[in-house]
Amino acid sequence: MGTDTAPGPMRVLVLGASLRKDSLNARLASLVARLVRDEAGADVDHAHMDEFSMPLYNGDTEAGEGLPPGALALRDRLAACEALVISSPEYNASMPGGLKNAIDWVSRVQPQPFKDKHALLVSASPSLVGGNRGLWALRVPLEHLGTRVYPDMFSLARAHEGFTADGDLSDGGLHARLVESVTAFLRLVEADTRYVCLRRRWYEFLGDCTDAPVTQRAQD
Repeated sequence: MGTDTAPGPMRVLVLGASLRKDSLNARLASLVARLVRDEAGADVDHAHMDEFSMPLYNGDTEAGEGLPPGALALRDRLAACEALVISSPEYNASMPGGLKNAIDWVSRVQPQPFKDKHALLVSASPSLVGGNRGLWALRVPLEHLGTRVYPDMFSLARAHEGFTADGDLSDGGLHARLVESVTAFLRLVEADTRYVCLRRRWYEFLGDCTDAPVTQRAQD
C-alpha cells in the first residue's frame, strides 16, 4: 500500500540583478534570501547577475552558435525553482540593460521557463522612490512571458542609509513590511504549486488564459 509523503521545502531563486558585487540590491537580495530561508523554511538559490555572462541578444548569434552558456545556466536554475525573487536597481527610470538582455536570451529556450513562474520584485536605491519605476518596467516583459508577478512590490528608498551592520533594514517598520511581503508571497506560491485544487486559479489579468496566437507565442 502506498504512503503519502509530504512535499519537500519550496525552492526559491533570489537574483541580485546588479552587476556590482557590493551594490545596494546585492545587499537587499542577501536579506531577502535570509528571510526566505528563516521565515518561510524554503530552500534558497542565491544568485548574482555576474554569474550569467552573455552577449547582447542577436538573432544571428543565436542561429549560428545557439544560446550562450550563461543563458542556459540561468534557465536551469530558474527551472529548478518554484519561485523567483529579483532585486533590481533602477537605471533611468527603467530596468538594467543586462537584466533585460538576460530575460530576452532565456525566453528563447523552448519551452521557455518564465511561464507560470511566480515572481516577487524588490529594489533598493539611494533615491526617494527606491527604484520603484524600474520595477514597473520589469513587470512588462515578465508578465508578457506568463510570469505571475506578485502585485505587492517592495522598494527601499535612501538605501545607502537603510541597512544595519547585521544586514537588516534600519527602519523597523520597513523591515516588518518586507517580512510580510516575502511570507505572503511564498504562501501564495505554496498554494498554487502544492495544492491541486488551487492550481492555475490565480490570474492577475483576465487575458492570462487567452488562446490568442501572440500570447501562445510569447508564453510557450
